[in-house]
Amino acid sequence: MSGAGTRVGVGTRFHYDGETVEVLEMAATPAGNEVLLKDGRGKLLRLALRELMCSGRAVVIPDQPGPSADDDEDLASVVLDRLLEDERRRILERAEHVREVLTGFRSGSPELVREGEPRREYAPGGPVEPKYAAKAAEIGVHVRTVKQWVADFRRHGEAGLVPKRKASKGSQPSADERWVETVLEVMVEHTDQSRPSRTLVIERARARVIARFGPGVVSQPSRATAFRIVAELERRHPLFRLSTKRNRDIAGRPEGPYGKLRPTRPGEYVLMDTARLDVFACDPLTLRWVQAELTVAMDWYTRCITGIRVTPVSTKAVDVSAVLFQCFRPRPADRDWPRGAVWPEHGIPRTVLVDVEGATGPGLASPPLVPETLVVDHGKVYVSEHLTSVCCRMGISIQPARLRTGRDKGPVERFFRTLREGLLEALPGYKGPDLHSRGERPEGDAFFFLDELEAIIREWIATVYHCRPHNGLVDPGLPGLRMSPAVMFEHGMARAGYIEVPRAPDLAFEFLPTKWRTVQHYGVEIDRRRYRGAGLPDPGIRSPFNGPVRGSWPFQVDPDDITQIHFRDPATRSWHVLTWEHAPAARMPLSEDALAFARKLAAAKYRYPDDRLAVAGLLERWNLGLGTTLAERRMALRLSREQAAIPLPPTAELDAATALPSVRRALGHDDIGQPKPAAPEEAAEAGDDDAADDGPFDEDDFYADALEDV
Repeated sequence: MSGAGTRVGVGTRFHYDGETVEVLEMAATPAGNEVLLKDGRGKLLRLALRELMCSGRAVVIPDQPGPSADDDEDLASVVLDRLLEDERRRILERAEHVREVLTGFRSGSPELVREGEPRREYAPGGPVEPKYAAKAAEIGVHVRTVKQWVADFRRHGEAGLVPKRKASKGSQPSADERWVETVLEVMVEHTDQSRPSRTLVIERARARVIARFGPGVVSQPSRATAFRIVAELERRHPLFRLSTKRNRDIAGRPEGPYGKLRPTRPGEYVLMDTARLDVFACDPLTLRWVQAELTVAMDWYTRCITGIRVTPVSTKAVDVSAVLFQCFRPRPADRDWPRGAVWPEHGIPRTVLVDVEGATGPGLASPPLVPETLVVDHGKVYVSEHLTSVCCRMGISIQPARLRTGRDKGPVERFFRTLREGLLEALPGYKGPDLHSRGERPEGDAFFFLDELEAIIREWIATVYHCRPHNGLVDPGLPGLRMSPAVMFEHGMARAGYIEVPRAPDLAFEFLPTKWRTVQHYGVEIDRRRYRGAGLPDPGIRSPFNGPVRGSWPFQVDPDDITQIHFRDPATRSWHVLTWEHAPAARMPLSEDALAFARKLAAAKYRYPDDRLAVAGLLERWNLGLGTTLAERRMALRLSREQAAIPLPPTAELDAATALPSVRRALGHDDIGQPKPAAPEEAAEAGDDDAADDGPFDEDDFYADALEDV
C-alpha cells in the first residue's frame, strides 16, 4: 500500500466537525456512493462519500503512519535542495548501493542494467543478510548502518539518506531576552535622530535594564557578545550600516504587504511631483548659478510625461496649475524634432489612424489627456485652495499620498532618477544627488538658462524617454513584451476604446486665481493697481455674483503677468482683457513679487513714489546688474522666461471705437501686447567690427539690453 493514502472502509475512523466517527456501512445508491457513520454517542449519520473525502470538515485517522500535513518531516525537495554539490553526489551514490542491495542493480531496474551487473553477492533473490554484510564490507561501514539506510530509503527515498541535522537555533549569541529587547527598544528610539555609536546604544541599554529590573537581576553580556547581539539586531532594525534617511524609510515601511492603485486606461491616474534638479542653471541677471526645480505630471498607465515646468529656486501654485494645464493643452513640438517623437494635434497616435498623412500637423510635445484622478503629496502648492478648486471645477479627484511615503508616487519618483542618470549627468553644471557626489566647482560649468534647460528636458522626454522600452510597462497576456510609453498609450487606447478630451478652448482661464473686486468709475483696482479696458461693466450695473464682497465681480489674475487681467462677461460669456494703467512702463510681463519689490525700492528713494516710478526704478536696477539678492534673482528669472506659464487663448475682438489709434493712446493702451517695429538694419557688416565703435565705451548701454537677450 502506498504511504500517501489510507484504506477507507468499514471500521475506518474520521474526525468530523470535531467529533470522532466510525464507518459502519458503505453503499452505492443512484445518487452516488454513501457511507453510514456512528459517533461516540451512538448517533447515526449518513453522508455522501464525496463529502467525507473532499470536504474540509472531515479528516481521516490513518491506521498506519505516513506523510501528513502536520508531521515533523520536511518535504523531500526541501531536504535535497539544502545539500551542496558534493553532499548531493554522496547521497546519490549511497542510494545506488541501497538499490543494489534490494534489487541487484544500481539503477534499481533490470532494463537499465550496467556492465557486470548483477554481481554474484547481490544477485536477485536469496537471503538479504549476506547482502547486508557484503555491502558493509565493500564500503567500510557497519551492517547496522546498511540496514538503517535500507529502512530510510524504503520510507523516504533519496531524501531519507540525508543525515539528520539538529535544528539550528540561529547565530545570535545567547543573552537574556530582557536585555536583548531593551537594546532593540533603544535602537528604535534613535530612528529619527542622528546616528549613534554602538557603544552608546549598549551603555544606554545597560543603564535602562538596571533601572527597570534592578541591579544584578538581568545578566549583562560581555562587550564582545553585546556587539555581536547588536550586529544581529541590525538585521531587524537597521541603524548603523545604512544612511539615516534610508533607515527612516525602512522603519516607516508598512507591516502588511504593499498595495498600489492599478490603472486600467490612460488618464485614470496622473501623478504630480516636484524635485530639485541636480544641475545648476544660469542666472540671466548676474550670470551666476541658481538652483532649479522641476515639476512634472505623469500618466500612471502609460508612464507618459504630460507636462513639465522648470522654475527658479522654488515652485509656486501657478506653476503646478501650468503643468496641469499642459495635460489639457500640451506645448507645441519643435520643428527639428524627429517625426516619431511628435504627437499629432488630436493626441491619437499615427499608427491607429487611417489617413496618416492627412492627420499630420505641427504636432505636440506630449499626448493630451484629461486626468480623472490626481495623485499628489502634501506640499503647500499641491493642497492650495486654487489647485483644489480647479480640480473640483474640472471634475478631477485628488488622491493625497500618505505622509513620508514616497512609494505612493513610485513611478514619478523613479522618473526623476531616470532623468538624472539619462540626461542630467551629461550636462555641464551637474552637481550630483548629494554633497558626497558633488565636484569641486560644478557651478563654474553652468551656462544653460532656465528656458534652455526646460527645452532640453522636454526634447529628451519626447525623443528618448517616450520611445525607450520601460520595464514597468507589461501586458499580462504577453509578459515578455516590453513596451515604451508611446506604445503603451496606443495599447491603452485600444484597450479602453476611448480617450477623454478637453471640451472647451477657454480652459486656460480656469487655472488662473480669481480676485473679487468692485467696478469703479476709474476701472478696477487690485492691490493698488488700476485696470480698465473694453468689456468692463459700468459702475452702476449690479453684479449678479454673490461674491465675498457685495457688488463685486470676478477677475482672473496671472501672478506672473500683472500687466493685464481677464474678465468674462456674464451675459455674452466672452472673455475681455483689462490692462494696467502703468503697463507701458513695464515693457515686459511683470510679476506680483517684482512689483512689490519695486514699490519698496521706490519708497526708499522717492518722497511721493507711484507705480510708474517703481517700475522704472526696478528696470533700471536690473539693467545695471545690481540685483544681487536671492529675491531679485528669482523675480528676474521669472521675467526672463520666453514662454508664459499658462498660454491664454485670444479673447474677444475690440470694438471699432476702441481700436482707433487715437483712442488707444488716450487710454494708455498703445503698443500693449503689440510687437515693436524692428529697427532698420545697419549697413552690411563687411568691415571690421571695431570700425563701428565711433564713441567711447558706455557701460550703461552695455547692460541696457541684458534682459532682452535672455
